[in-house]
Amino acid sequence: MNNAAKLISLVIVNLIAVTGFEKYTKEDLRNLREEVRQMFDHAYSSYLFHAYPYDELRPISCDGVDTWGSYSLSLIDALDTLVVMGNYSEFRRVVEIVTNEIYFDADINVSVFETNIRILGGLLSAHLFSKRAGLALEEEWPCNGPLLRLAEDVAKRLLPAFDTATGMPYGTVNLRHGVPHGETSITCTAGVGTFILEFGTLSRLTGNPIYEETALRALHALRNFRSPIGLYGNHLDVTNGRWTAQDSGIGAGVDSYFEYLVKGAILLQRPELMEMFHETKPAIDSYLKKDDWYLWVSMMKGQVTMPVFQSLEAYWPGVLSLIGNVSEGLKSIQNYKLVWKHFGFTPEVFNILQSEISTGREGYPLRPELAESVMYLYKVTKDPALLDIGIGILRSIQHSATTPCGYATIKDAKTHTQEDRMESFFLSELTKYLYLLFDPDNFIHNPGGHSSFVEIESGKQCIIGAGGYLFNTEAHPLDPGALECCKNFHSHQNFKESC
Repeated sequence: MNNAAKLISLVIVNLIAVTGFEKYTKEDLRNLREEVRQMFDHAYSSYLFHAYPYDELRPISCDGVDTWGSYSLSLIDALDTLVVMGNYSEFRRVVEIVTNEIYFDADINVSVFETNIRILGGLLSAHLFSKRAGLALEEEWPCNGPLLRLAEDVAKRLLPAFDTATGMPYGTVNLRHGVPHGETSITCTAGVGTFILEFGTLSRLTGNPIYEETALRALHALRNFRSPIGLYGNHLDVTNGRWTAQDSGIGAGVDSYFEYLVKGAILLQRPELMEMFHETKPAIDSYLKKDDWYLWVSMMKGQVTMPVFQSLEAYWPGVLSLIGNVSEGLKSIQNYKLVWKHFGFTPEVFNILQSEISTGREGYPLRPELAESVMYLYKVTKDPALLDIGIGILRSIQHSATTPCGYATIKDAKTHTQEDRMESFFLSELTKYLYLLFDPDNFIHNPGGHSSFVEIESGKQCIIGAGGYLFNTEAHPLDPGALECCKNFHSHQNFKESC
């Protein structure tokens, strides 16, 4: 073997050693997929047996607790995961419960942000999966139906939060009475900019533009308050746009704003949203990005204020893949993988300069963001090294988070001690993303090779289920085909009425 051949051979060997570039057979993936299904089934059945109708399962105490709104949150959040995993009979059973037994006319204060992404997003996705799961459909579905009406009822109860001088919403609303008296006007950036997917979907399905217009108004208002160097702070006053926390980053308090600009542009075919993302990305790259990490800086001058990585930031490589920056995403995810491998989990905050977990932020509440980006990047690259990361996530959770009644939050990533909480996003996000990572033939990954037709009025058909699903930030898939179908249907109906 000549020297050149030896060098090539050595490079290949090193590449295999570094990336874990082993081959996975279809049987390997099927076994991993079924392991994730069993993990979901254990958590889901434990919630039903020990916790329903409360919002969440306490997996150590084996009981339930209300957290975000006393509206059986985990049940609604898990609905579309049942469809993704093919459990249509259970989906139909639970939809019957949701549409007949869950009501939102309640004198309770709820997070506008969390109710939107978890409840509204979950109901909309379940509505769009109704045909696939074999539910009896009403006439004019997907532009009509009980889950859609329930979703609109929720959205109407959130709308009073947006009644401000700027159009940016308060963080809390009472489901019966509107914004509570004395409610603070301070909210986070993500709490302003994370509505366009759900509200836009609702407007397109119902033909009522108020929801999409409301979300757009909030987005445009937020844009007007960005700093002179193009960055956004962490918290602001929604009545006047004054920034009350000027740390700028891509993580907690900001994260899903950037995500929704990209996904909203794609789902709703609104290029102005992508323009808004590309307006701020150069500032992110210039001021926040250091050696493929993303730090926190002053929004006004760009100097570093917190040299940390937050587990919530691990969504970013997935967003980069959506805009075609795959290599950039792969570089970032390698850093995040190192943190996971070192501790077995990604702690809430990791100090990059000191290479240690920030005091008081040691926990890992079963967050899905790393698995999310792995799923996106694997879908594009088919790089088996990404499967290695997914398998590592699965093994860590099985080893350290399992309880007889579900899966527990990790209180400390260094010691792997457990905390008595299983947030609903374990059922809606983490298990779903891992399942889809190991199930490349799932209908969610449909590249457009198959679809189905639905007749929404006499002689008029449209295409649904052709792929291109967009996930909201709680991993609830939205079908762009259904949105286009109802947009055309409502335009036709309005035309007939005007004639």
